[in-house]
Amino acid sequence: MQAYRDALAGAELTRRTGRVTGIAGQSIEAIGPDVTIGEVCEVSIEGAAPLLAEAVGMKPGRVILMPYGELRGIGVGNSIVATGRQAGVGVGPALLGRVIDAFGVPLDGGAAPRTVATRALTADPINPLTRPRIAHLLDTGVRAIDTLLPLGRGQRMGIFAGSGVGKSTLLGMLARDVKSDVNVIALIGERGREVREFVEKQLGAEGLKRSVVVVATSDQPALARTRAAYAATAIAESFRDQGRQVLLMMDSITRFAMARREIGLAAGEPPTARGYTPSVFSDIPALCERCGTTDSGGAITALYTVLVEGDDFNEPISDIVRATLDGHIMLSRELAHEGHFPAIDVLQSTSRLASELCGPEDLALMSSVVDLLATYERNRQMVDMGAYRVGSNPAIDRAMQVFPALRAVLRQSVLESTTRQDALQRLQQALGAGQP
Repeated sequence: MQAYRDALAGAELTRRTGRVTGIAGQSIEAIGPDVTIGEVCEVSIEGAAPLLAEAVGMKPGRVILMPYGELRGIGVGNSIVATGRQAGVGVGPALLGRVIDAFGVPLDGGAAPRTVATRALTADPINPLTRPRIAHLLDTGVRAIDTLLPLGRGQRMGIFAGSGVGKSTLLGMLARDVKSDVNVIALIGERGREVREFVEKQLGAEGLKRSVVVVATSDQPALARTRAAYAATAIAESFRDQGRQVLLMMDSITRFAMARREIGLAAGEPPTARGYTPSVFSDIPALCERCGTTDSGGAITALYTVLVEGDDFNEPISDIVRATLDGHIMLSRELAHEGHFPAIDVLQSTSRLASELCGPEDLALMSSVVDLLATYERNRQMVDMGAYRVGSNPAIDRAMQVFPALRAVLRQSVLESTTRQDALQRLQQALGAGQP
């Protein structure tokens, strides 16, 4: 009788249904079904498999759905069935070394990974008093970061830059050389051509072995792009809960915000700053706050790239991300044009945990280097014009003397690997350049 009881318990005795009443852009308006926000529904298409869609908004007598795929084939009157499921993603060690989409479907031509559990895309906030303080340095293999912008295990940093300044290249260097157990890389709204290039050229075979790459290209619907960001975070959380040190890299959180704006506008939210809906400015902190340390012993160190519109570092998304994270790395187009890579502008960048992570000697070295670089930059135009006479100001003389050596230390080729100790030693030697 137990088999019959189990069959009866799992039987579908009722169905919540509705029908399509209108389509606007990438959103579906429907009468019914009786669903909750975030619930997944199936929209029937004649002669094809049902299209999955998610409830994103409610209006009087209407439900707003957004699809996970193309709307082609859907018309007024098509039936909608609520599945009762909330969006989730499969997790487990089988994901390591794989490239998947927002739904966990492999994109690398291999068999579907055998996941051990399904994890919800959203998570409850972590009690801030249960988070251990960030106290351990994370070696990244990038000299400019390890010496002047130290990164701790569980810290969240933003990489800010305009288009074509080298964000993806810097991410590839970090994914390959950073000392972490697992990398989870979310490519949100990327060009299809760049995905393979990033995996094969910048990440490489060795980096891929300990990485999970979650991809949602720019041609996919907004819901698929946001789902990829949440899926990558959920996968990172699953490894962190096992006590592992995880590096989460998202390229880019700006395209996540754009997708959330598209969803919010479809759900009826009013546009505010530069057309972004109010929910965007709460969704970004909610997503970022899921990273960090926990009492499991594991931690998620997060790096989010921010695609700065028109090189305006004060545009709305840059502002909210900079206010949310524990530091920011600014990439300079001017440095990139000079052939300086990675094009990190250390004077505009900061790590808010530097004083917690470094000892007095390292902090003194960082302060000296930043002071010399700032002195040179303040007087650079006068020096270039030949208006400055050597010997007029000892501080400027000193900055001019050591600047070439400091610039050489902060430059680094894509394939060059280094340790933090070696980088600090080279920086100390650069400060002694020209001394008797």
